[in-house]
Amino acid sequence: MNDAIEYIISAKRIAVVGVSDKKIGGAIYKTLKQHGYAVFPVHPTRPSFDGDACYANLGALPSAIKTAVIAVSPPAAEQVVEDALAAGMTHLWFQQGKDFSGAVAKARAKGLQTVSRKCILMYAPPVTGIHALHRYFARLFGRL
Repeated sequence: MNDAIEYIISAKRIAVVGVSDKKIGGAIYKTLKQHGYAVFPVHPTRPSFDGDACYANLGALPSAIKTAVIAVSPPAAEQVVEDALAAGMTHLWFQQGKDFSGAVAKARAKGLQTVSRKCILMYAPPVTGIHALHRYFARLFGRL
């Protein structure tokens, strides 16, 4: 694993940008929460998610949060990078499944550590269910 992955999964305090009932952001939030992470839901219009108050953006989070998982559309991710910089964040995980290359390049150019094209649920312990199977095959084929 690379240093950015290690840092994010060991941080135990992670903002999840793009929580939703029907999209991956919500699943990530709920799974990390079940696994003992202190997670902070970020959504611009939702008042709450999974019983927790939502933050409108990364700037509204407590200052001690340095990591975020990004599960929004690629165009929206570009603004999230700006918000992360303004909030003093250091590490961003761009959830796999979308082309975040523009946002990743912007984040890296500004000095943020990033992870992209990977699913955080294959790395954040304990890795369970289908993610454990995916992790097994990724390790088997040298892609972990």
